Amino acid sequence: MKFPQTHTLQQIATIINAEFVGDSNFPVEGMNEIHVVTPGDIVFVDHPKYYDKALQSAATIILINKEVECPEGKALLISDDPFRDFNKLTDYFKPFQKSVENISSSAEIGENTVIQPNSFIGNHVKIGKNCIIHSNVSIYDYTEIGDNVTIHSNTVLGASAFYYKNRPEGFDQLKSGGRVLIEDNVDIGAACTIDRGVSGDTTIKKGTKIDNQVHIGHDTVIGKKCLIASQVGIAGCVVIEDEVTLWGQVGIRSDVKLGYKTVVLAQSGVSKNLEGNKTYFGYPAKEARKAYKEAAFLKQLPSILNKK
Repeated sequence: MKFPQTHTLQQIATIINAEFVGDSNFPVEGMNEIHVVTPGDIVFVDHPKYYDKALQSAATIILINKEVECPEGKALLISDDPFRDFNKLTDYFKPFQKSVENISSSAEIGENTVIQPNSFIGNHVKIGKNCIIHSNVSIYDYTEIGDNVTIHSNTVLGASAFYYKNRPEGFDQLKSGGRVLIEDNVDIGAACTIDRGVSGDTTIKKGTKIDNQVHIGHDTVIGKKCLIASQVGIAGCVVIEDEVTLWGQVGIRSDVKLGYKTVVLAQSGVSKNLEGNKTYFGYPAKEARKAYKEAAFLKQLPSILNKK
């Protein structure tokens, strides 16, 4: 998430009431999670296991809960609770804005786009030309949709990320200030849910077709011309390259990558990166031929054991 204008390190420290290490005029351009940070971004870290990763990331401002040596060319924000203060910054730069109408007056809707009754179009939404938004679709703030997109009833675009910190008093949610981006010629079925990014974008690229009852988690990127069948569940921060096919009830854990033209057969579970141009099956998903051979061997076990 980029800020509307560049802020200084001192200005950011004042917003969250934190100490800082570095030039008070050090430029701060935005904030992001570690997998999408770029120079000028703030990244937060609150566990020693990830200190080095955050300090060595592309981010140039590290919001951290310990005084450490500041890497050259970077700055630190010292906080007793980086998670809390990251949320403060999200609230400051992307506060919740209530709606007072079904189709926001700040929304931009392209020529020949049809929005059926009872749909909700939030603040600062952009929808391209020749789209069809069926009834009871909810499109949250700042979502962007390209041309020739069809979205069927009861789908929700832009709900908050499922991202929580476990505290003694209960779960504390990391607030979402990102967006959902839907490119041209995408079809989305009924009762789908596509969460917005925490600070970046959840992206569905050109020509992808999504069946009914599919869930796509925060900050996931789905490539061009993918096919995703019903009841697929994709966690956050997944990267799916172009022309991937996911059949019904496939589950994909967070932070994995599926290569170009990967095929994952129905009811498989993906727990690690998958190489492209191959077909996978099972849990954990493995190459389909290998999985079928193992299944055939297991069927023979009773007869093999009875011979002993």
